[in-house]
Amino acid sequence: MQYSSSQSESDVPKPVTPASTYRLQLGPAFPFAAAGAAVPYLASLGVSHLHLSPALEAVPGSAHGYDVTDHTRVRAELGGEEGLRALAATARAHGLGIVLDIVPNHMAVPDPLRLNRPLWEVLREGPRSPYARWFDIDWEAGGGRLLLPVLGEPPRADGFRVDAEEEVLRYGEGDTEREFPLRAGTAGLPLPELLAAQWYRVACWREARTALNYRRFFTISDLIGVRVEDPGVFSATHTKVLELVRDGVLQGLRVDHVDGLADPEGYLRRLRAAVGGDCWVVVEKILARQERLPPGWPVAGTTGYDALHRVDGLFADPAGTAELARAYADATGLPPWEATATAAAREVLTGDLAAELALLERLAGPELAPSVRELLIGYPVYRPYPGGEVAGAGTGTVGAGLDGAGVDGAGVDGLDGVRELVVRDPAFGARFAQTSAALRAKSLEDRAFYRWAPLLSATEVGGEPGAPAVSVAEFHAYCAELERDWPATGTVLSTHDTKRSADVRARIAALSQAPGEMGVGGSGDPGSSGDPQLGWVARQSALGLGDVPDRGPRLAAALLKAAREAGLRTSWTDPDEEYEAGIADLVPGEAAGLPGHLTEAARANVLGMTLLHLAMPGVPEVYQGSETEYRALVDPDNRRPAAFPRGSLAALDAGTAPHGLAAEKLALTAALLRLRRDRPALFTGYTPLTASGPAADHCVAFARSADLVAVATRLSHRLAESGGWNGTTLILPRGRWRPVYGAPGGSTHEGAHEGRVELAKLLTGLPATALIRVG
Repeated sequence: MQYSSSQSESDVPKPVTPASTYRLQLGPAFPFAAAGAAVPYLASLGVSHLHLSPALEAVPGSAHGYDVTDHTRVRAELGGEEGLRALAATARAHGLGIVLDIVPNHMAVPDPLRLNRPLWEVLREGPRSPYARWFDIDWEAGGGRLLLPVLGEPPRADGFRVDAEEEVLRYGEGDTEREFPLRAGTAGLPLPELLAAQWYRVACWREARTALNYRRFFTISDLIGVRVEDPGVFSATHTKVLELVRDGVLQGLRVDHVDGLADPEGYLRRLRAAVGGDCWVVVEKILARQERLPPGWPVAGTTGYDALHRVDGLFADPAGTAELARAYADATGLPPWEATATAAAREVLTGDLAAELALLERLAGPELAPSVRELLIGYPVYRPYPGGEVAGAGTGTVGAGLDGAGVDGAGVDGLDGVRELVVRDPAFGARFAQTSAALRAKSLEDRAFYRWAPLLSATEVGGEPGAPAVSVAEFHAYCAELERDWPATGTVLSTHDTKRSADVRARIAALSQAPGEMGVGGSGDPGSSGDPQLGWVARQSALGLGDVPDRGPRLAAALLKAAREAGLRTSWTDPDEEYEAGIADLVPGEAAGLPGHLTEAARANVLGMTLLHLAMPGVPEVYQGSETEYRALVDPDNRRPAAFPRGSLAALDAGTAPHGLAAEKLALTAALLRLRRDRPALFTGYTPLTASGPAADHCVAFARSADLVAVATRLSHRLAESGGWNGTTLILPRGRWRPVYGAPGGSTHEGAHEGRVELAKLLTGLPATALIRVG
């Protein structure tokens, strides 16, 4: 069904910066109709915008939608365009807008291949196809043919069959049959000549590591890169999305994996010109702690992993993390974080990304080839881009990368030569940047983060596991910078890509305050198993997940994934079946829960992280179900259908006092989301508030505008061990203040006589509170 832009201007709401977003994971099990049914609840919760996962046509049955097959159609399995427009109408009727996740970097190499028509036509017509410009294909490297690594084994000549009538080539039988287009005029050739005459070569998936000649998403050969830097390709792949923005169906866009693009800024400028100035646009851009988003990008900011790292870091005790790191090294014999990250980068670059490295080395020439490798391995951020800044290293991350690069086989002159080539040659520079981004993602997120397990809460996207702690002063400086430069950026704590939900990380982070609870040297020593590294992962994962439904199978699945990603004893490509059969035995029993004295520390972490996230500068996103206590491990565990606490919210609204962490978190979340929606002026400005006294470093507090204050307890277990607040006070702005929720009798606090209030009184019964000015 085709839709036209027939709505009158008065029917289309003017897009505005969201007060908050709520992420919904769409799929065949949760289509547009299910999202529509949740709208009344989400409106009552206080969010202003739904954030939908990708909704264009994708591989049938896809649970995530990032494997796009057709940019011109809304996905039929979700309800099609009619379903999306119906959802938008329902959302509009409840005062909500919609933000859509879009995927400009790649498309699927699907089965059947004809689902991706542009790719099908390239396979049929070769480099002369008008669609050949869509994809980064190195025809020279492939001997004039595109490698198709889609088979489970090397192809056998007797496995091919020619269907001259339909002009297709088939391989295999039954459920494993694959179909490929035939080049015109080749159907009557003898089979060996026919295969040699095609514009592609069908191969086993293992050949992709060394012989792949198209750009892909990370190391996933089933996702082929798209050249959206080409204006024609941009237009063809964005027409439907732009129509939905023009029609008021969408008010915002999340740009997936912007680092994969050849020219991120050029793409974003073209996108901004197409959607207009009022559409809220954020990019999935992983910023290292010392890195800053280029100020010239025409976006509201990032999707928020930089905020996640700062909030998490406040609740990691530096002394405890160092103690855990020492114990981990003793138990496992594995190297420290920096060496772990470097080794993982070298393995991934010379193994999984060998084809990408070979292309860059060929383009650079034999003299610079070793330097290409070393600069990529030593790069301090995901990729270079004009205007990118690394704090303390000046502007331009190409230059900054030199200091961090190794020199194995590459002298300084060679590194400098590669840097100049990146700047001077746009084609080489773009491919170097794209490879660098893929390398960082695969070597850090998908390997080193799974090997380094002293404190699993620190191994999250955008984090620095070797030094995860963030001081109060650092947090304030970051928030002040956000408010000044990127006030409408996204912020997150849990996403579909986090390895552990925020509440699981909050529980694990409590270990940094009591590292002895890892059980090292005792009967439950995680290092005493046959695999001490995975034993640490199992112990902390179990403590983080706690007592939840299907605990055993969920932990076992997460441990299997962790072992394969780490690549120490088994892997996805070469699994050790005997070793993997024993992984489930590492799952701790039900009794191995979080110790009682750390349960309160975990509660303080959960509520403190929630408060800071929802009160700090930026646009906070609530991941589906995480408005209440939400414990999930890595995907697919975190992509299970959402459970909305409708009854709990209704009970709170009816006056029931919040009892238990789940209700406390829900009450705090709803109160702040509703304030953000109804009184957005409260959430402007940023002023750090200073605590004084022996426990001052355990308090993080700030004011937004002149009428809202947030106060949270950090490292609460250490605080209790040292005797509590012990007279520590906080300077509140003058006036009368009442808690947003949860205070007995709605008590007020006055910022009288030098504006000081005792934290022991302010935080009675609650480790975190938001205060609003009375009168």
